[in-house]
Amino acid sequence: MNLTNRRVAVLLEQQYQELEVWYPVYRLKEAGAAVTFVAPEAGKTYASKLGYPAKSDVAAKDVAATDFDAILIPGGFCPDYIRRSEAMLTLVRDMDAAKKPTAAICHGPWVLCSTNALRGRNATAFYAIKDDVINAGATWVDAEVVVDGHIITSRKPDDLPAFTVAFMKAIFGMTHA
Repeated sequence: MNLTNRRVAVLLEQQYQELEVWYPVYRLKEAGAAVTFVAPEAGKTYASKLGYPAKSDVAAKDVAATDFDAILIPGGFCPDYIRRSEAMLTLVRDMDAAKKPTAAICHGPWVLCSTNALRGRNATAFYAIKDDVINAGATWVDAEVVVDGHIITSRKPDDLPAFTVAFMKAIFGMTHA
């Protein structure tokens, strides 16, 4: 699948889950997408749960939804930190409002719970935040990947193959539907 000329924002914060960032990042790059690490601060190194570093390209306050075609929200504990940044939440809200592919895995849907993105949708997430997803207005579905419009959600690292393919198909479908 050719994603040349597609721009994807990948959100970063401390304690991200390694596989949930790097697996999709490399798959997206292999397909030709331009990947940008977006975090609260530009040029800062964020450590994963196991200490693996990822350096942010831009600060969320310095970008807009119009700069990207899609957004990825990884899990780990980083979604709890992402939700503390109004600039990060604004970017996610604006991507959702523009109906651009918005993908969240594991604890990533916590970020969507802090927006209206899940209201009236089917979604999944790591089972520990099932109640949060339901309380955010979604219908919980226990599946490896749930696609409801432009919102793509998954439960855990084991779901990454299905999650990443669904996300890439959503990005590809933007201009090839």
